[in-house]
Amino acid sequence: MQLSTIDWLIIVAFFAISTGIGLWASRTAGKSFKDYFLAGGKMSWWLLGVSMVATTFAADTPGLVTELVRKGGVSGNWAWWAFLLTGLLTVFVYSKLWKRSGVLTDLEFYELRYGGAAGQFLRGFRAIYLGVVFNCMVMAVVILAAIKLSGVLLGASPMTTVLVAGSVTVVYTLLGGLKGVILTDFFQFGIAMVGAIAAAVVLCDQPEVGGFANLIANENVASKLSLLPDFSQTSIIPLLIIPLAIQWWSAWYPGAEPGGGGYVAQRMLSAKSESDATAATLLFQVAHYALRPWPWIVVALASIVVFPEISSIEAAFPNIDKSLLSEDIAYPAMLSRLPAGLLGLVIASLIAAFMSTISTHLNWGGSYIAHDFYGRFITPDASEKQLVMVGRVSTVALMAIASVLALYIKSAADGFNMIVQFGAGTGLIYILRWFWWRVNAWSEIVGMVASTIVAIVFTMSASSIDLEPWHKILIGVLITNAAWIAATFLTRPSNQKTLEDFYQKVRPDGPGWEPVRSSLSEKGTEVELDGSLTSGIAAMVAATFLVYSLLFGVGYFLYGQTVNAGVSAVVTVVAVVALVRIWPRLKMN
Repeated sequence: MQLSTIDWLIIVAFFAISTGIGLWASRTAGKSFKDYFLAGGKMSWWLLGVSMVATTFAADTPGLVTELVRKGGVSGNWAWWAFLLTGLLTVFVYSKLWKRSGVLTDLEFYELRYGGAAGQFLRGFRAIYLGVVFNCMVMAVVILAAIKLSGVLLGASPMTTVLVAGSVTVVYTLLGGLKGVILTDFFQFGIAMVGAIAAAVVLCDQPEVGGFANLIANENVASKLSLLPDFSQTSIIPLLIIPLAIQWWSAWYPGAEPGGGGYVAQRMLSAKSESDATAATLLFQVAHYALRPWPWIVVALASIVVFPEISSIEAAFPNIDKSLLSEDIAYPAMLSRLPAGLLGLVIASLIAAFMSTISTHLNWGGSYIAHDFYGRFITPDASEKQLVMVGRVSTVALMAIASVLALYIKSAADGFNMIVQFGAGTGLIYILRWFWWRVNAWSEIVGMVASTIVAIVFTMSASSIDLEPWHKILIGVLITNAAWIAATFLTRPSNQKTLEDFYQKVRPDGPGWEPVRSSLSEKGTEVELDGSLTSGIAAMVAATFLVYSLLFGVGYFLYGQTVNAGVSAVVTVVAVVALVRIWPRLKMN
């Protein structure tokens, strides 16, 4: 399709502003590792919260939501809505613990918590496993979405897409470090939200759709509007029961790591205080789950009317690569109907979504390679400038690897399921390692190996093992948890001094550290009790009601169901009041 002059001007202006922010941030970014990868540890909660939302506003996310809605209705989004529980646990329990730890990356945690050769191995291995392998897998899914979007909207080849959008992203990431990424995220998130909302409004007025009222009354759409799966159908198991009962605490997924981790931990560590770290992650959870999904859901529902089948999309875009045809491509197919000017804004918003996600993953992955691998094991006496340089070189290499990997993934849902499967079963380790002294390095090593082996077996035997994705996740969780729990009791605990030092620095609450507290007391060491775990869990429960009621309330309001919307509003207000009353008891500084 042909873009107008105004469309191109908007896109070029967007690229120019993004690069300009990176140049401005570069004035201080390269002074030290902490400046480059943690923005000096001085960032405010509102900037960090928006940055995290922008990062998860990936180019692949609208496609994933579209695929889930087209296949299973709006309730299909419980596949990722359930991760809210993980996120809120991080907000009210783990965010302040991460800030107290004083580490520069979440992988440095391993030596602080476990010590010894096993802790060193975990830190070095996961620097490559997460920083390169897993990180590139996630970026590949995002790049695939960008390839599909540009193929439909611009007729661009995959190579052109990667070279243009990827090059600008790499440039401002290299220049500005995390500070540049965070500031650019703030600008890009505004563009992305305006574009998503404007697209939803305009696309509902397509002749085939006839406005939002006609959309929700359409016979092909009406059956897909429910926010909860049909409890009388067996589909309730994969759509709701597995995500809410098992997936949220058991699976490791970027941005929703049990116990915090990855780029979420990086943002918390860059906050200027414990309260800023907590407020930032709370803002992220509210915006990510309750507000942002609805523009995508509306476009996905409209696509069912305009393009009821994949064949409808193929007929409308006969030149599209057949290997890219899947349900997620309905989103860019709908965007192709936008008028001049708005089309340029929406394309810029999708580029923003792509760049904000990729820049974060590049900076985060580079921090692992520079700090936790090169600086820890290759050149321990490396200068700050050397570490920053290694991080920058790693940034370019990671982009190249992810771009190649993107050619082997077919759809957003395939990538989502693959990532969840690889992390299935490891989540409970990351939750308990903060609150149970007995978890050791071998717990994590065995858990990681078990989940990887199970995932590889299912991936390599996809044609011979006829199981649904949720079957595979459940099996992976059972095998992995059995393996790491056995390893925990069959191996020695971490060194006593390491445990005592960790406890004194982080001050985790609960009965799981009682033996360590007793040991310290017997030595005459003053033990400071936090005592806020119960309040943290209570705040998590209140915030869960807050976010889900807000999510449902927006949906009911759009559907015109005023009574349900009113009830949701009341629940939201009650949850806010409860959260405000609990907040002072969380003991943050």
